[in-house]
Amino acid sequence: MSEDAEPTENISGGDEGWTEFAETAAGDASTRAEAVVDRLGEMYWQKAYGGRDAFECLVRTILSQNTSDKASQPAHDALMERYGGADLDLAERLAAADQSELAETISGAGLYNQKSEVIIQTAEWVLEEFGSETAFDEFVQSGDPSAVRDTLLSVTGVGPKTADCVLLFSGGRGGVFPVDTHVHRIARRLGVAPSDADHEGVRAELERDVPAEKCGFGHTAMIQFGREYCTARKPACLEGPEACPMEDLCDQTGVYPATGEVEDPAEARTDAD
Repeated sequence: MSEDAEPTENISGGDEGWTEFAETAAGDASTRAEAVVDRLGEMYWQKAYGGRDAFECLVRTILSQNTSDKASQPAHDALMERYGGADLDLAERLAAADQSELAETISGAGLYNQKSEVIIQTAEWVLEEFGSETAFDEFVQSGDPSAVRDTLLSVTGVGPKTADCVLLFSGGRGGVFPVDTHVHRIARRLGVAPSDADHEGVRAELERDVPAEKCGFGHTAMIQFGREYCTARKPACLEGPEACPMEDLCDQTGVYPATGEVEDPAEARTDAD
């Protein structure tokens, strides 16, 4: 596994294994998308998600925007060291934070000036709407998932992927399949989503075709597959069909091994071209 593999313990993922998946007989998948997720689960992990503090998870996901976990995790750790604490309300501390100081603290995550502003504004919003970090956590973990998602999306700087990650990693909501850049690319390359689908379109396809209890680890394992095998510019299949463990389940949309060309699946040529 690559150096960019998900840590055994981190703020965005659970550290307990999910054992029900291992008891499922091979070949039981009812859709190709489920078969893809089953294969990825065998390659990487089958984790249960949920139970993380919702506000900390929200902050962690904001830090991860447009950067890798390798960069954003240290920034998160530095933020928690400066502003966190068992007896402290993180939202209160961040709402009162000096923006330049916070930006310096999270500088390793990139776009730190913008992200520090979003984090402070989000902390202020949590206190205004819910009164405390604890009340916000309760809302995310027990509220109606659609209402929680809509509420999160109303916050400046919070997009669909961020909202879905909070629902998954904090709320533990089954059937939530967050779509980041890796998932968007891979689902369309494989052919389990339309080649021209946007992020929301891919999410709808995956949440329809993957059983709810498999969406969480499907999301994290698909990201890892994108890092190790199905990269944006040099997918493993260019080295030959045996180089990719998903070859038999993939349409290779936008990838042309014969010529070594790779393009966005939405631009993929048809046979007629």
